[in-house]
Amino acid sequence: MINDGLKHYQIRRLAVNEQNPQARGFYEHMGFKVVERATVDDQGNPYPILYMKKDNNDK
Repeated sequence: MINDGLKHYQIRRLAVNEQNPQARGFYEHMGFKVVERATVDDQGNPYPILYMKKDNNDK
């Protein structure tokens, strides 16, 4: 599914809960890198969020 998103929808940015290290590891394995960190989520809840980006040159 992630490969379809990368290929067909040009997904290059995503947000992951920092408290979910398996998700972070999965996306890093897929070529994403952390570019920003927020101490709260979009609703202001105390869930640290990692914003990750995949380089356009990555396959």
